[in-house]
Amino acid sequence: MLKKRVTTFHCAAILFDLDGVLVNSTGSVDRQWRAWAREKGIDEEAVIAIAHGVRSIEVIRAVAPHLDAEKEARLLENREASDHDISVMSGAIVLVRSIPQDQWGVVTSGTRLLASARLTFAGIPQPKVMVAADEVIHGKPHPEPYLKGAQLLGVNPAECLVIEDAPAGIRSAHAGGMKVIALASTYAAPALGEADVIVKKLEQLKINADGTRKLIVTVN
Repeated sequence: MLKKRVTTFHCAAILFDLDGVLVNSTGSVDRQWRAWAREKGIDEEAVIAIAHGVRSIEVIRAVAPHLDAEKEARLLENREASDHDISVMSGAIVLVRSIPQDQWGVVTSGTRLLASARLTFAGIPQPKVMVAADEVIHGKPHPEPYLKGAQLLGVNPAECLVIEDAPAGIRSAHAGGMKVIALASTYAAPALGEADVIVKKLEQLKINADGTRKLIVTVN
């Protein structure tokens, strides 16, 4: 059962997670992580259970502390970047094009190489502001990624709205003082209960500017 909706948000900027929000990369993520786990003799299900919404380096540190996490993460993300099994999430392009370019950005647990490749494959405009895994010290659920996104947009964190699909991202945004709309794509709604609102699809969101550098986000 979806959480009771808050119908309207007023904000100065919107920060999107990438995978599971703007691009559908579930097949690629699942395939590449499982292949990596088999090569390293690690339980696939244990890896997949924590692989979504968290930086690769932190997943590797958790499941394989005996390996060189930085080296393995680079190899894995290079393989993911060349995996073209990517599609645009329904409604994503219309949604981002309804927002002025300097009022939205992407905050992702993937590297900039991987994020840029996936945006290109999906046909989504490259944002002016993007915070990638290799540009922060602490990944989600730490607030650093979303706080950096707000800083680069020149917006108070409390005036940012985040759209996420993973529990770690929801916690990251909330820790930074931001409201969160969760998209039940990668995870089912019960796993996203910490979000302020949960939606089934991006088409439920409508974004309008009010003429004063503010955005009005309506959840239908």
